[in-house]
Amino acid sequence: MITVTSTAKTSTTGERADLLESLAKHRYFIRYTVRDLTDEQAAQRTTASELCLGGLVKHVSDVERVWADFIVRGTDAVRGGPADGTGTGNREKEFTLRDDETLADVLDRYAKVAHRTDEIVASLPDLDISHPLPKAPWFEPGSRWSARRVLLHIIGETAQHAGHADIIREALDGSKSMG
Repeated sequence: MITVTSTAKTSTTGERADLLESLAKHRYFIRYTVRDLTDEQAAQRTTASELCLGGLVKHVSDVERVWADFIVRGTDAVRGGPADGTGTGNREKEFTLRDDETLADVLDRYAKVAHRTDEIVASLPDLDISHPLPKAPWFEPGSRWSARRVLLHIIGETAQHAGHADIIREALDGSKSMG
């Protein structure tokens, strides 16, 4: 287990700065895509998919939180969560904006997750620190991921879902993130 003690904003350079800049860009796009929406709009399904914009924000926040925990705590952090697919089986709660949730609340939670991830990256002694992956059909048995590899995964997930969010938003009201 890695101890993360940073509470002050740490200046990053080199590879860490590049990784955090890429992650920040994709976080921005998903946040920008939900700009000016009401809670009702954020909860609306606009495509054949079960997903809504508020649910996508929740999902990327949950994925980032779990994988950041993996960097710090290892395999136990991802068991039963979105990273290993063995969670509670109630994916509806993960991908929807429920009546007791607001878009502002999920965006605030996402900002806190992002801040924590950034602190972890800035304070890690080495991006090569690795942990074994949980047993899952999509992970090769015995595989390990370094902190670097986990960050690349978080960036990929965030970018993929930012694009998906853009499609859902365009179907909602014609707004686009770019173009």
